[in-house]
Amino acid sequence: MRLCLSIVFLVILFPQCSPRIWAEQKDSFARLRERMVQEQIVGRGVKDGDVLRAMRKVPRHLFVPQKQRAFAYGDYPLSIGEGQTISQPFIVAFMTEAMSLSPNDKVLEIGTGSGYQAAVLGELVKEVYTIEIIEKLGLEARERLEKLGYTNIHCKIGDGFQGWSEKAPFDAIIVTCAPETIPKALVGQLKQGGHMIIPVGRAGAVQKLVKATKKDGAIVSKEVMRVRFVPMVKDLD
Repeated sequence: MRLCLSIVFLVILFPQCSPRIWAEQKDSFARLRERMVQEQIVGRGVKDGDVLRAMRKVPRHLFVPQKQRAFAYGDYPLSIGEGQTISQPFIVAFMTEAMSLSPNDKVLEIGTGSGYQAAVLGELVKEVYTIEIIEKLGLEARERLEKLGYTNIHCKIGDGFQGWSEKAPFDAIIVTCAPETIPKALVGQLKQGGHMIIPVGRAGAVQKLVKATKKDGAIVSKEVMRVRFVPMVKDLD
């Protein structure tokens, strides 16, 4: 059903193209997606079959600006406007796998961006709650996800440092922007035994990608990779 909706979405975006061109574009993007998964993701050690299926399915090119679509499946982040980026495919897959998700999980994402990471999560878990502080990006992502048929993804414009207390606790939390320390509110909203994957460090510097697990009310964390993410922005109003 979501695939059909994706095709409809393409037609809305490019009404001047013929059905034959749609089919050719669809096949071309599918081949690029498969190559992305094999070379960038499987080739670097991501093994979770459900994660790989989600990465093969979600049309990444629909989550980047039109002028960037030819580069959507490349091994690098891309600008999505407003000073923000969509992470490279490997990072999306790696962080998703690191949360050890189950189908009935409820996941909180901080930093919706274009909605791509949320869509990948939406293929894997029961409910996704995603927060974006930049209103323009958040509204665009909500519209995009609705058009693609993701009824299990819930978007909010707000301060990620505060999380989404009304929907807590969460089985897992993923943060796609970097605070200098792990926000206390997010720790409080994570279930016992739940996992958080989050980049931590100063803006402009190399940061630590941390996997944190909640045990007896406290966080036990370990560094899993060095990364560079855009800084996590706090609402000062």
